[in-house]
Amino acid sequence: MDVKLPELPFPLRAYGPEGDWTHEDGLLTAWAGPRQDRFVPPTGDALDPTSDAPRLLGAPEGDFQLIARVKVTFAAAFDAGVLYVHVGERKWAKLCLELSPDRPTVCTVVTRGHSDDANSFAVDGDSVWLRVSRTGKAFAFHASADGQHWTFVRIFALGDEEKAGAALVGFMAQSPVGEGCVVTFDRIEYRPSWPAGLRDGS
Repeated sequence: MDVKLPELPFPLRAYGPEGDWTHEDGLLTAWAGPRQDRFVPPTGDALDPTSDAPRLLGAPEGDFQLIARVKVTFAAAFDAGVLYVHVGERKWAKLCLELSPDRPTVCTVVTRGHSDDANSFAVDGDSVWLRVSRTGKAFAFHASADGQHWTFVRIFALGDEEKAGAALVGFMAQSPVGEGCVVTFDRIEYRPSWPAGLRDGS
């Protein structure tokens, strides 16, 4: 079933386990169930590589920025709200507001066969603005305390330009070791452009 948000020019579709997605008055809400996540451990001895988590994804065209303020009802370590990019079954990336493990933190994961995992910076409170952008085969992650001044987090590629151009992009909720959490996304915004500068706050 397709979901159409007025803030976005492309429809979204639910993937993975049931997320109880709702959208009302500009607020998109999802529920991650117990031990739901997407992560393929490089060691092979941690989380189940076949695990999954609720995702709501669509296919934007051309250059874009997808922005949202993310808020998480943290209950356990690694609970997170996520902006997610999917290119293939083992090619995807996450920009997360995550309890990692005892402070809310902006984290990223890029999976190319196996997942890496990197913390960026801690956040005061339970919300932060996240932004994912694309131009050609390149994706960029940024985060912001106020939705105005953006901190560069990461730039990366996932395959060639053709595959990147067909990427699915959107929202995800996860609770890898906990009993579940609620994630809300608001101030959702779409811009049909790449940021003017990656490291100048724009």
